[in-house]
Amino acid sequence: MQIEVLNIKGKGTGRSVELPDDIFGIEPNDHVIYLAVKQYLAAQRQGTHKVKTRAEVKGASRKLHKQKGTGGSRKGNIRNPLYKGGGTIFGPKPHEYDFKLNKKVKDLAKMSALAHKAKDSAIVVVEDIVLDTPKTKTAAEILKNLKVNDKKSMFVLAEPNDNVEISLRNIDTVLSVLLNDINTYDIVNADVLVLTEGAAKIFTEEEQAVEA
Repeated sequence: MQIEVLNIKGKGTGRSVELPDDIFGIEPNDHVIYLAVKQYLAAQRQGTHKVKTRAEVKGASRKLHKQKGTGGSRKGNIRNPLYKGGGTIFGPKPHEYDFKLNKKVKDLAKMSALAHKAKDSAIVVVEDIVLDTPKTKTAAEILKNLKVNDKKSMFVLAEPNDNVEISLRNIDTVLSVLLNDINTYDIVNADVLVLTEGAAKIFTEEEQAVEA
């Protein structure tokens, strides 16, 4: 898949990058995308919910009255779940929601999400950005030039760049991540994928390394 490299003004540079079909050209598997997104969201849950059982609430443990002969129903102690202030039956307890997903499934999900973006023509490649100082206004202008300022975008960098990351940090519609840190949820959640030229070339280099 050939994509033209744009400069920060949104104009063509005359260069292009080849995104490997082994990643961006596969037939997407929506089910593994669902599993990867489900696992990601499950892992975000704290799971700290907790209620008290009848063994934990305050109250005397004595039997309220004798079992028989009162004409009323049988009663245990005041901590009975049927009484106000009593314990809760089968209430939630702290636990983790995260579940295991095989690495091959995660990789396939990530590739499937990237393939969807390629099919939807939602990938933009921009030349590597160099900023002397962090400036959100400059970053906003670059996004406007790339025509992605009105979309939820994921800006992918090849390596850490503090000035660029800080400049993008204050823009609500942009998520700045390193290529090594991208995940299926963030790809799916974004409307458009903005790759720096350096990040885009890594895909090709990795494919060539695998073939060798």
